[in-house]
Amino acid sequence: MKLIGEHKAKKGLIRVEIDEDHGVAKSITITGDFFIYPESVVEDLETYLIGKKIEQLESAIEDFFSLRHDVEMPYLNVEDFKIAVRKALEEYK
Repeated sequence: MKLIGEHKAKKGLIRVEIDEDHGVAKSITITGDFFIYPESVVEDLETYLIGKKIEQLESAIEDFFSLRHDVEMPYLNVEDFKIAVRKALEEYK
């Protein structure tokens, strides 16, 4: 099942697509018109979330960003990514 969530942050849109199978994230795509540096962070986050149970995705996002001290994301914060995931998971319930 494909779950899609969007969140309009202060300066940009975050779109999350989750391919879920039996409650596990099989693939995740994060897109939008936001700025994040280094750009590889988005791909790293997607990879980090694959294989996680969907109910653990929000805490996994927090864990990921707590390990990365090199990330710059003006006008965005970790909560913005969590909200986009939360909106995607609303479809799941």
